[in-house]
Amino acid sequence: MPFRGRGGGRGGGRGRGRGGRPPEVFELKIPQVGEVIGVVVQAVGASNFRIRCSDNFERMCSIPGRLRRRFWIKENDLVIVKPWVVQGNERGDIVWRYSIGDRDRLKAKGIVVPN
Repeated sequence: MPFRGRGGGRGGGRGRGRGGRPPEVFELKIPQVGEVIGVVVQAVGASNFRIRCSDNFERMCSIPGRLRRRFWIKENDLVIVKPWVVQGNERGDIVWRYSIGDRDRLKAKGIVVPN
């Protein structure tokens, strides 16, 4: 039996067959009515984060259970926050996390991004 290398089958080793595809560019998610953009200041623990929002409030925000395994949030990440109906100036839910390149795309569209 001939030696097949690390890949185990046809196509060779790791990473082959992916080189010619251009990177995917997704449509930029814009905050809806009642949502604000914020920057993560501090990870408090148990899916809770302190976030400085674009409307000059600092909110304690959490990730809802349905989204908890989809997002991996770190400090200085750009997120969309949906303030709560009660205690809206103090609390909120994180509904989206932007990727690294999205900050420049948001500024190009004229959306206020906190530092």
